[in-house]
Amino acid sequence: MRILLFCLLLFNLCSCKSEEPIKQRNFSEVEVETLLQDSLMNVRAIELNKDQLKGMSSNGKEIQMFIEDEEAILLETIGSYNSRSCAILEEDFFNLSIGSPARLYKSGMLVYYEDNPKAFYDSMDFWNDQEGIAIGDPTDDCMSIIITRDGGETWTKLSCDNLPKAKDGEAAFAASDTNISIVGDHTWVATGGKTSRVLYSPDKGKTWDVFETPIIQGKETTGMYSIDFYDENNGFAIGGDYTKPNDTLNNKIKTTDGGKTWQVVANGKGPGYRSCVQYIPNSNAKELVAIGFKGIDYSNDSGETWKHLSDEGFYTIRFLNDSVAYAAGKGRISKLTFRE
Repeated sequence: MRILLFCLLLFNLCSCKSEEPIKQRNFSEVEVETLLQDSLMNVRAIELNKDQLKGMSSNGKEIQMFIEDEEAILLETIGSYNSRSCAILEEDFFNLSIGSPARLYKSGMLVYYEDNPKAFYDSMDFWNDQEGIAIGDPTDDCMSIIITRDGGETWTKLSCDNLPKAKDGEAAFAASDTNISIVGDHTWVATGGKTSRVLYSPDKGKTWDVFETPIIQGKETTGMYSIDFYDENNGFAIGGDYTKPNDTLNNKIKTTDGGKTWQVVANGKGPGYRSCVQYIPNSNAKELVAIGFKGIDYSNDSGETWKHLSDEGFYTIRFLNDSVAYAAGKGRISKLTFRE
């Protein structure tokens, strides 16, 4: 028995010694390569899927690119409707118009129409190849939420009887198509304006709860503009007031308990108003990139501290891998390569 215990102890010691510590990355620069440029184009919605990048421009242009060897090639630019949210599902491309009447298209075919003077949809996403969600500003006394369970063929608007009641001045921002974050069956929706809270569903939109946040709020231009979750527990949201883009107070918040509670981080430091934040893949919820028209910022400690990498302005960003992303903004789509 003593020999067996000694062998086990020796094995464990050797195993511990042989383990390589996880290297903490620290990006110090970003290379910006413009792939598409059009002065009439403002892009707030892009999605990546395998070898494709697709997006919608605020001036009604549909953008499609093929990504080959981490390069993007413009394929075509078509369309005639104003959209700030989109999604890719297998071979189908979904885009949802802003304003009234609201129109949702599946590969060019109209699958949802809402003629309400208050209709204004901000963001959309899918849980799987059959179930998806889009959210918008209130038309009654709750946020507008529509859901599909048949691959986007039909969409149903949830009744306010089944949703948290909206507070005065609570809506959402169609700034980067990142008001929704999905991990598995879990869904988080960021609202903004005079009230800025997180709507949460643990079961793909069947039931809902709502959580308060300490982010700046109280004006129509304040609150969360973007939210992202790395896993079921770790999430981050950013925003501020786009009319005061240099203000850095109470505009960055994080959670480690699935959104139930939120804490302000880097208060008075780091980036001011930003329209989009995303976790970098394979970073153990440590690395984040935030972008906006004031530039690109990076954190490698879950948002506690930030490094300003570039003054290049964008509205939205999606990561291809843990060092390459694609960003869109005013007049362009670019490839971003992050380096230590």
